[in-house]
Amino acid sequence: MSHRQLVTWEGRGETIEMQPGNQEALDTLLARAGTQAQQRFAALLTERAAVEHDERAEELLRIDPRSAKHPVDGKIMVLVEEGIYLSGVEKTPIWVDAFRIDVYPTTNADYERFVRATGHRPPKHWPGGRYPEDLFDHPVVWVTWDDASAYAAWAGKALPTSQQWEKAARGPKGRRYPWGDDPTAAKCNVLESEIGRTTPVSRYQSGVSPYGAFDMCGNTWEWCSTMTEPGRYELKGSAFTSPFARSAPSLSNDANATMSDNDTGFRCISSLSEPRS
Repeated sequence: MSHRQLVTWEGRGETIEMQPGNQEALDTLLARAGTQAQQRFAALLTERAAVEHDERAEELLRIDPRSAKHPVDGKIMVLVEEGIYLSGVEKTPIWVDAFRIDVYPTTNADYERFVRATGHRPPKHWPGGRYPEDLFDHPVVWVTWDDASAYAAWAGKALPTSQQWEKAARGPKGRRYPWGDDPTAAKCNVLESEIGRTTPVSRYQSGVSPYGAFDMCGNTWEWCSTMTEPGRYELKGSAFTSPFARSAPSLSNDANATMSDNDTGFRCISSLSEPRS
């Protein structure tokens, strides 16, 4: 491969109509690339398919049996295999059946489709009942547990249990953080980031979990289906308003089901028996 080819591909990007020989060269490079480069490529595909609904990227994703596009809300989901994972601070072995989980938290754009389809009340920060355009790929916030459950029911999904959520975040070997055991605040949107608001759900590429899930630390707290006491449910993941010390997926928080705030959202799971596209 020549330097001229590289400069051309980097400069023109998606506008290039690839010739068979060039496409074969790129495919060969990807096949011979290291695991990190291949994972980065997969993450970029997932980001594009989820945010832009790009058909070519979605077709490539379907080659990976772990990824699936949900037939109702169109979100990309990833498989979390059945088996034991190490749970909590003490890393207690817990069995969890297989399930799929949304790669990204539910965004404002996702939630708007639900609002339009059902007439459900929009979040309070949407002017005129529509999300601000610059927040289309940010996680939806100002949603109660009942709001999150209503979205899940509409999509034919469910909110994750706290154990499902934790396994998807830490992997089977009980990583301290989604990316590993090193406490690196730069891999997520937390109080120390000094951003002071939500960020796009695909921003933190280096903070992805072993199963490919984004934003399992920081950005927004996420509702779970696990009840801590009557009327209260677990929250996982921490948020941009929380210190990094609270972001470890092994830690828990909870809130009244009627609570809504600017730092609380959700994502969904589905069982393997549900249809996939």
